[in-house]
Amino acid sequence: MKKHIIIAGVPRSGKSTLSQRISDRLGYQHISMDAIIAGIERVFPETGINSDADTDLLENIQYISAKMALFIRAMTDSGEYNECDYGMVIDIFQLLPQHYMQHIDTLVCDIYYFGTSDVTPEERYALLREYDTPRDYTYYKSEEENREDCASIVTISNYLKEQCRIYKLPYYDTSYDREQLFQHVVDKIRRP
Repeated sequence: MKKHIIIAGVPRSGKSTLSQRISDRLGYQHISMDAIIAGIERVFPETGINSDADTDLLENIQYISAKMALFIRAMTDSGEYNECDYGMVIDIFQLLPQHYMQHIDTLVCDIYYFGTSDVTPEERYALLREYDTPRDYTYYKSEEENREDCASIVTISNYLKEQCRIYKLPYYDTSYDREQLFQHVVDKIRRP
């Protein structure tokens, strides 16, 4: 088992849920990069990190991914958890496979990507409606916004799936059988 684990992928694919389970079961410190990115956006606008920028979505993700890969590398290189038997489980949307491979030490950090590429945007929207709760940010968005987001999520999921194939990184589709998939990943991480 590596010192640090990254759970990456599209919104609402189960990253935070799985990260919390790994944290609870294996004793890892759970870090939500979405919250950190939101803080960087508000406090350090000079970084140019803006999740809601009015630009091409994939172009914006690539920009943020390049910056956050360096940030995560600094976190994992900090030595903060060296004396501990556990490390961090980091969940993040904006970290692309190419930046993981370029900037993050794969000897101490594993990554697992999650998406919903095996569905149409309309099927993705139906899944969103089925599982949406007041605890989810999408619960408070309009139907039109959620439909647009679902189309983007499927597009980005397909991009991630292809990039994971190129870089030989694990990609899991959480459109169906999510619970069994999560258990499989936790069991895989648990094995030395």
